[in-house]
Amino acid sequence: MDNMDNGEWKNEWEELLQPPKKEKGFARGVATGIFGTLLVGFIGAVIFSTVMGNSSWARRPALLSDKVVNKLAELTELINYYFYEDPDEEKLAVGLYSGLLESLDDTYTEYYTPQQHQDLQIAATGNYYGIGTQLSQNRETMVVKIDHVYEGSPAEKAGLKNDDVVVMVEDMEAVSMELSDLVTHIRGEEGTTVHLQISREGEKNYLDFDVERANIDLPTVEHEMLDGGIGYIQILEFGAPTIGQFETAVKDLESQGMQAMILDVRGNPGGMVTAVTGILDDILPEGTVVYTQDKYGKRQTYTSDEEKQMHYPIAVLINSNSASASEILAGAIRDFEYGTLIGTKTFGKGIVQSIIPLEEGDAIKITTAKYFTPNGENIHGTGIAPDIELEFEYQGDTDEEYDFQKDNQVQKAIEVLEKEISEPK
Repeated sequence: MDNMDNGEWKNEWEELLQPPKKEKGFARGVATGIFGTLLVGFIGAVIFSTVMGNSSWARRPALLSDKVVNKLAELTELINYYFYEDPDEEKLAVGLYSGLLESLDDTYTEYYTPQQHQDLQIAATGNYYGIGTQLSQNRETMVVKIDHVYEGSPAEKAGLKNDDVVVMVEDMEAVSMELSDLVTHIRGEEGTTVHLQISREGEKNYLDFDVERANIDLPTVEHEMLDGGIGYIQILEFGAPTIGQFETAVKDLESQGMQAMILDVRGNPGGMVTAVTGILDDILPEGTVVYTQDKYGKRQTYTSDEEKQMHYPIAVLINSNSASASEILAGAIRDFEYGTLIGTKTFGKGIVQSIIPLEEGDAIKITTAKYFTPNGENIHGTGIAPDIELEFEYQGDTDEEYDFQKDNQVQKAIEVLEKEISEPK
């Protein structure tokens, strides 16, 4: 996947998580070209033009005292004089901006250059120019792995496979940079090619691929009808097209006689809050599905109405990499007592971020609020525990195509739902 954006300028984003080693063929991680973070669609309460129009901004912040400004000038002079090469002043400036936000010691707050900001905007549409793979990066080793090759994509046509390790992109070592930066080199103009060097299990030497970039429409929802009238829907992430894709999947399954539904958000790192609340509106009766609150006590509440709701049993599959928007979904279904959560405790990201654009095309992403489940729980750092705790165990050959019949968590969900279907109403 190579970046998405829904045209909204102030949205909540979250960092993608390292996916589990072997848990169904979920597509997870960062899609090639998607900018290392994914939308969580919170429309920021802070409106940039309003903030900048505030008279308090006319005063110099205490941080920019004469002492600090003079120190920066001194450091710049020392760099210019002593550094063994001529420094790039633009990079120095970006370093200052980035360092300022990094000093907040918040993983989700950071500075974006104009190019990075542009990538973020592309990342919400679900449509991009890339090669059609989803990547993840090990936080410790920085190793980049292909988690999913999309069907019919340039990557599939070129011969790339799931679990391939990306060694080089053009002349850049994959482990030398953050995934968010690496994917900007994999994306590119339609019809151009990108050279990848790949390490593949069972191959003694590295493999080289020249992959042509193309216009890619990424699915965020996959579905299948299982035996017994049980529909299975996997939500890969919560992006701009997710609500429509979810509703299409539900209609298809209902046309096949769906009597119960499995919602699989295992490995789903989150996305736009407007996407998850839209889906919850399709599922739940009238009420609050999630609300946010900033440090000033200001709340923003998201609700479902009574127009649409589902009246059949639901099971939700979760794991430690179900984060943010996935946790909003799980928390709302739990608090409404509208389904059974199965799997392992979720990641525990209960904060929201806003993207604030700046005058020169750059932007900052900054944590602006906490979010709370309908019953008022903030799950940041704690996560959501399942109703039925069950560690994942794939009972088949992991080298073969994924089979529902051998996924113990799916089978547990089927067992629970079959019992609910058979119980007299």
